[in-house]
Amino acid sequence: MHSPSTEARPSIYYRYKVHKPWLASAHPAQPRHPVVIAGSGPAGLVTALELARHGVASVILTSELQVSQGSRAIVFTRRSMEILQQVGVADRMTENGLPWRFGNSYYRGQHVFRMEAPHDPDDRFFPMLNIQQQYLEEYLLDACEASPLIEVRWGNKVTQVSQQPDHVAAVIDTPEGPYPLSANWLIAADGGRSEIRSMMNLQMEGASYEGFFVIADIKIDLPLPTERLAYFDPEWNRGNTILMHREPHGIWRVDYQLPKGESPEEALRPESLKARIDAQLAMIGFAGKTWEMDWCSVYSARTLTLPDYVQGRVIFTGDAAHLLPIFGVRGANTAFQDAQSLGWHLAFVLKGLAGPSLLANHSAERVGAAREIIHEAGKSTRFMAPPAGGFALLRDAVLSLSLSQQFVRPLYHWRTSRPHAYTHSVLNSCDDDNPLFTAGPGHGAPPQNIRLAANDFLLDHLGGGFDLLYFTQAQAVPAQLMQVVGKARARGVPLRILAVGASQPVQGADDTLADADGHFRQRYGVPASGAAYLLRPDQHVCARWLTLDAARLQAALDAALPQ
Repeated sequence: MHSPSTEARPSIYYRYKVHKPWLASAHPAQPRHPVVIAGSGPAGLVTALELARHGVASVILTSELQVSQGSRAIVFTRRSMEILQQVGVADRMTENGLPWRFGNSYYRGQHVFRMEAPHDPDDRFFPMLNIQQQYLEEYLLDACEASPLIEVRWGNKVTQVSQQPDHVAAVIDTPEGPYPLSANWLIAADGGRSEIRSMMNLQMEGASYEGFFVIADIKIDLPLPTERLAYFDPEWNRGNTILMHREPHGIWRVDYQLPKGESPEEALRPESLKARIDAQLAMIGFAGKTWEMDWCSVYSARTLTLPDYVQGRVIFTGDAAHLLPIFGVRGANTAFQDAQSLGWHLAFVLKGLAGPSLLANHSAERVGAAREIIHEAGKSTRFMAPPAGGFALLRDAVLSLSLSQQFVRPLYHWRTSRPHAYTHSVLNSCDDDNPLFTAGPGHGAPPQNIRLAANDFLLDHLGGGFDLLYFTQAQAVPAQLMQVVGKARARGVPLRILAVGASQPVQGADDTLADADGHFRQRYGVPASGAAYLLRPDQHVCARWLTLDAARLQAALDAALPQ
């Protein structure tokens, strides 16, 4: 019998709410559900909200009775905020988080590199936002509870999974005992130690790196800006690396590498934690400053992924599908992109708008993204925590040279998480004008946001289906294009037309976006009227044309929705 803790987790700054467990005895009828999601972390919650945006109901199972312990993921990228805007929680994140765009690296007390993340007037969100994961989960759960299509079952743990040709049969344990549950699809979003992955005997591919890092969240008043601080080879931790981040509510994250051979148990002893945090504070000029511990943990850097995220009727996502090092803020930020992709792919298959090969495309695209991230993260990890031998020798040479030679200092750049471009996706149109464009987002890329007015941006107008950005100054969308759009809509495909450039509403368009100064057209590389972009439901570009006609639009829709 599953017995989750009913004691609220301790925290200096966050008040945990303990929820009542969902018990089968109070709900005797158990129909087969379209989708069941195991896990209530960022990946599972955003997937449920994305599915709901596409009209698909889901049940979220969470083994605990409260949100996760500790701050965990604390840095969220601009693209993550754009995804969170789609599911309705970006405003709360912005209201309570700390935005930033600069990072600083120090070696032996000298400031050797300053990173500046790009930010221009077309961006609604800052490159980075710091806020603790408990708040993110709270905001997402509130959005889930507000949706009639999402049911959250607290204290429900998946203990058995068996697959049938058309559904998954699972056994769910609760504080009053187990009950059976079936679903057309089971999404495994149960984290890096995924029990569902273990039940199915699935193996990840990749590498695990030497060494351990301690995460310690402390409450302390430091007169420092919200910027990433990285310290290499400090006197108190020779050969190793320390990171610091400001969090809301007077919390600072201190993240330091352990000396070789020290065990996690030794590192988490109170006297060890105090000595090292005191040493770090003294090194940056705050010796003797009082502080209070909120939460601490130990992690190791791993770059692993399943080779296929779709295993029969079970789909893996987030950390259950891949494990990525935190350097470059890749964990939760990658999970959001997983969830956004999975939401529309699965919804369109469930609705019969595309065949099962669409889910194979989801896996191919996201496995490809994970492998690209692993390649980039491996570079960061080998610099932050180099393996012994040649990597350590090279890193130490870069550190030494950086004291006097500016040309090596960019090697400190931490390769921040970025949205993956599905450049070679099978959903991209093969007969459009993509190679002819000289600007704008290309095949598989996410959209470039555009500021339309003081507080009005392009991404505010993109919905839950396909979006056709049609650049025109005519009074109406051509009848031939409207026939293709009407045919797609008749079979249930959500497809909206946004006319760009006209000063008055364009007949046939769902929305008209003025572009009096031509800024939108310039950013998107559009030289004249008649050009267009087709965006998938996850907003990634799947086709673009300098001149669009009905046949080319139909071909692009057919490619994006394989039957």
